[in-house]
Amino acid sequence: MELKYILESLLFSAQKPMSVKELRDIFANAASEENAAEEAKAFKKIKEDDLVPALEQLAAEHEAAARSYRLACVAGAWQFVTQPEFSPWLRALVGVKNRPSRLSQAALETLAIIAYRQPVTRAEVEQVRGVNVDGTMQTILERGLVEQSGRAEVVGRPALYSTTPLFLEYFGLRGLEDLPAADELRRIPIEKPVAPVTADAGLATVPPEQLRLDEAPAKPEETPASPSEPAEAS
Repeated sequence: MELKYILESLLFSAQKPMSVKELRDIFANAASEENAAEEAKAFKKIKEDDLVPALEQLAAEHEAAARSYRLACVAGAWQFVTQPEFSPWLRALVGVKNRPSRLSQAALETLAIIAYRQPVTRAEVEQVRGVNVDGTMQTILERGLVEQSGRAEVVGRPALYSTTPLFLEYFGLRGLEDLPAADELRRIPIEKPVAPVTADAGLATVPPEQLRLDEAPAKPEETPASPSEPAEAS
């Protein structure tokens, strides 16, 4: 039995998009079941790297067949989706779901900066845009398109922000590598804050009292007084 057809049956029956890891787990579970079929045992040790080429081949075959649906990978998960041109009839069948309001131009610009420069701080985003982004950042955080992904190793340790899997799903991207080319945006220089002062690489920040000692001017060395010379006899 061909691997791609097993994958096709799984994705056709799945109620949600499936990641490669989830598909791999299904193969392992099927082979481990009591009284598992020999066909299932044959795929017990299959690796995730073996699944991706089969999925891509399956997607290419469905695309070449020019049917009403295709196999797509969005945000790292695979699923069957209908072709866009059939949307009028599908809306009549399932109705129109209430979707969040469309993103503003400011939100799209902020998202673009984060997507191409991530991980990035709020201050760095403002340097590129040239305006305050507090409100815009709050919007895209609430929509789940951006998340805090760490802390910058600079004074104050501001939060770093990166895009989420929902960002990829929202824009229909397989991964960040599918973002359109934007070399100019990537080349915009950003002035980085200075790193915390440390006594040595890898050590904790120098205590303030130590900094005061280090910055204090050194006292000039005192020249020892020479013994007084005897007075000359008159």
